[in-house]
Amino acid sequence: MASGSNHNKPVGWTFLTNHSHVLICLALDPDLLLREVAERVGITERAVQKIVQELEEAGVLVRKKVGRRNTYRIREGRALRHPVEGHRRVRDLLDMVRGAD
Repeated sequence: MASGSNHNKPVGWTFLTNHSHVLICLALDPDLLLREVAERVGITERAVQKIVQELEEAGVLVRKKVGRRNTYRIREGRALRHPVEGHRRVRDLLDMVRGAD
């Protein structure tokens, strides 16, 4: 992912959802500001806030206040939500992006 740039913004559909894009950004850099996540994903900061809230409610993401900022921890052992990939864990998705074998 290009830092702070949308020059790689996909045109049309993508294989992953905005929820997974937000999750991946925060997994790779848990100290990102949501504004920075929004820039990387190519959506509004408000949309990122809603996604973060939904990920928290689903138990996939834990937000921790550190001073005036938030940091995020991904609960990688959680199952993916859709029945097609429900046999896989969040860790599997993140490992794919991280390039783990």
